[in-house]
Amino acid sequence: MTIKLPPNIATPAYVLDEAALKANMATAARIKRETGCKILLATKAFSLPAAFPLMRETLDGTTASGEYEARMGHEEFGKEVHVYSPAYFPGEVERLTKIAKHIYFNSADQIHSYLPLVKKAGGTKIGLRINPGYSQATLGGPLYDPCAPYSRFGATPDSLDDVPWNDVSILHAHALCEARHSGSVGLIEHVAKNFAPYIRKVEAVNFGGGHFINKPGYDVGALIAAIKAFRAEFGVEVILEPGAGLVVNTGYLVASVIGMHRNDKTIAILDASASTHMPDVLEVPYTPEIIGATIVEAGDAPKPNSYILDGKTCMTGDIIGEYEFSKPLAVGDRVIFTDMMQYSFVKNNTFNGVPLPDLAVLSENGDYRVLKSFGYEDFRVRLG
Repeated sequence: MTIKLPPNIATPAYVLDEAALKANMATAARIKRETGCKILLATKAFSLPAAFPLMRETLDGTTASGEYEARMGHEEFGKEVHVYSPAYFPGEVERLTKIAKHIYFNSADQIHSYLPLVKKAGGTKIGLRINPGYSQATLGGPLYDPCAPYSRFGATPDSLDDVPWNDVSILHAHALCEARHSGSVGLIEHVAKNFAPYIRKVEAVNFGGGHFINKPGYDVGALIAAIKAFRAEFGVEVILEPGAGLVVNTGYLVASVIGMHRNDKTIAILDASASTHMPDVLEVPYTPEIIGATIVEAGDAPKPNSYILDGKTCMTGDIIGEYEFSKPLAVGDRVIFTDMMQYSFVKNNTFNGVPLPDLAVLSENGDYRVLKSFGYEDFRVRLG
């Protein structure tokens, strides 16, 4: 894999590949065209307003995890805004009724509590998130499993008869994380089998995110067949809200080697960091792919031109992984991490005062455009 970047771009930098994003949008367009479902962008995974005009052509709107994301979707994306949170700040729901016409609640009690306010606002559809008891999110174990034991997400089946169903329009069942088609189809079939009486009380069913529709090996046809069968059985609208699944392999984190160290193995210190720029490397954990390098697995025999890549923070565990390169690394060399649009810059922090990477776009014609560079003031302003 090769990408054409200007030779002297400032690093670190997140770079959105516009052509790759357009290809992913074609997958979403196919699903919508063949099933009649709605697809929303989950902004918790990818929030880049510069990309919204391209995505707006295909998607029906955005889904948010709180007021600020909902406001961004309303102001920047400009189509439907859906929002869910397991709990809301005082005054938050009232403000949300002015920007989000689809608000999801977490329990029957929560709906009863907010129903007078929502009805007074008028025009807002109420959704209920359920805990479907379908644990498929194997990535990261319980950390990313909405149906893990004692999960705070969603009404449990024993509480559903307490729901004021005449006031609920949408049933919401989010249980996936980086799921292949077997997980997507399995969730749809599980909900159909176990929640049919409640499906017949609503206008739409939202199967949440985690559908990795653009990951190689995902059988989009199987998802389409499952949605069509579900709609044929229940006559309701179907909503999907992928985030990462829409931006798989659509961008990079470009870094530079800024130092070398030797301690039994050779360590290359980068201007990019796992703890500040790639938190999922430590949280999942996982080892990201690098263009022109191969991952060295634990226990592998020593390899030539093998380096441990570390960030420059004071955290000992700020380790990205060990890689074998085709030639020796030197200070100033560029390293390009792939699949860096999902859950990356939306989770960044400035621990140690490490600068945030540039946000940039690589256009289809090869033009490189920096959207935003961050400096000391961006670090300082957060500290009051």
